Amino acid sequence: MKELLKKYEELRKKIKAYGYAMWMIGWDSATEAPKGCFEERGKYLGILSEESYKFETSEEYTNVVNELFDNKDKLDEVLKHEIIEVKDGIDKIKKIPMNEYIEFQILTSNSQNIWVEAKTNSDFSIFKPCLEKIVMFMKKYTKYLETDKLKGYDVLLDQYEHGYTTKEYDEFFNLLKKELVPFVKKVTAKKLAYNDNFESKVYPKLDQKKFCDYIQQVMCYDTDRGLMKESEHPFTSGVSSRDVRFTNHYYENLLISSVFSAIHELGHATYEQQVNPEYDETFSGGGASMAMHESQSRFYENIIGRSKEFWINHFDKLKETFKEQFKDTTLEDFFMAINKVENSLIRTEADELTYPLHIMIRYDIEKMIFNNEIEVSDLPKVWNKMYKDYLGIDVPNDAVGVLQDMHWSDGSFGYFVTYALGSAYASQIYDKMKNDIDIEKALSTGTTKEINEWLKEKIHKYGATKYPKEILKIATGEDFNAMYYVNYLKDKYSKIYDI
Repeated sequence: MKELLKKYEELRKKIKAYGYAMWMIGWDSATEAPKGCFEERGKYLGILSEESYKFETSEEYTNVVNELFDNKDKLDEVLKHEIIEVKDGIDKIKKIPMNEYIEFQILTSNSQNIWVEAKTNSDFSIFKPCLEKIVMFMKKYTKYLETDKLKGYDVLLDQYEHGYTTKEYDEFFNLLKKELVPFVKKVTAKKLAYNDNFESKVYPKLDQKKFCDYIQQVMCYDTDRGLMKESEHPFTSGVSSRDVRFTNHYYENLLISSVFSAIHELGHATYEQQVNPEYDETFSGGGASMAMHESQSRFYENIIGRSKEFWINHFDKLKETFKEQFKDTTLEDFFMAINKVENSLIRTEADELTYPLHIMIRYDIEKMIFNNEIEVSDLPKVWNKMYKDYLGIDVPNDAVGVLQDMHWSDGSFGYFVTYALGSAYASQIYDKMKNDIDIEKALSTGTTKEINEWLKEKIHKYGATKYPKEILKIATGEDFNAMYYVNYLKDKYSKIYDI
């Protein structure tokens, strides 16, 4: 067994090396690679993908993994979980023809640039041929990986959140519709009275970046193990707890966007940086799942970041950075602004209460795609109709409509729902946390250090060594209960809107 484990560790290092190289290409592509190099970059990414595929499906590697799997009960719990997941990954990748796997890696590498061009020009027709190829591949992918229990779209949903399919998500979203849609109508019928002058001001990009750098310090982000860049769509990406990077995007007429994007992405980054470093060279690092990851980003962005207790300590710094723009704005004005509820076009700019409706739209559209009820060419029309039906607003163009998100450009179908599920996880985690620590007192120190430490002990340190349902049970003492989310939203916005 000792020699077998040594062999596995050697092979694992090689696979991680391929992954690191491809990760670097992806990071560079999204942040600063020149536009003219994407075809060449895609070619070399294809070579790396081919070598990685061959290695992961090689007889040598699969034999080692299979032998460890057969002896998994002799392994410690962390390695046992890893081997179960690795074997599952090998079994899946072997079902995908190598030429198709490589073609897809090149396609999605190039598609990000095409999506940016389409969004910049607000023209879905530019992106449509590329998206049609991606959808065609994803439909074949689900066929390759379907089982007795998982068919079609459920294959993709389970991939992002183990154990969740349309059955679980339909129940979840039906509860949210029943509980929140009538409540949203009550809230949007009322208007918040506050001085909104700061919302119409111009905020130079460099000053926004300066304030977001300050937020990094507040959230104890270790810049020796990470960095912030700029991209069309904010995201976080890491290869270990020692290298966790994130991006932001700046609009000179929309300060709130960059501030809360930074807090959101720093939530992801905090999770990754606080995983037990012993897992850095294993497949057990990173987050337990996408919903668990989103629970952390949305916990910091909304539950902490939109609280008055947080801004009591940082509003003066905001006013100092933007003296002219905030000269007649109070903390109360700002608090009302960042918690204002209104039906809006952009998911990432949506308030906490209407946000689940944006996710429901994407979920319903993705179900229609994989049930063969609509074609890719129908997407702008279907998207616009659903925004009218769900949120009562007209979509003026593709850039703020069907092209607003990057996710479909890399084939991330089944991902969007994890934002809503993650928000629900966050509410349940928050309910437990506030019983364990005095959150207001913790924030009065000027940083999130004590909150970070609680999350590290309850969630972050485990990395991907357990399934998300297990980690949620460890952190909160009970199974997932979506009513924590419903109650959190109703309690918070009833107070703000005096309902």
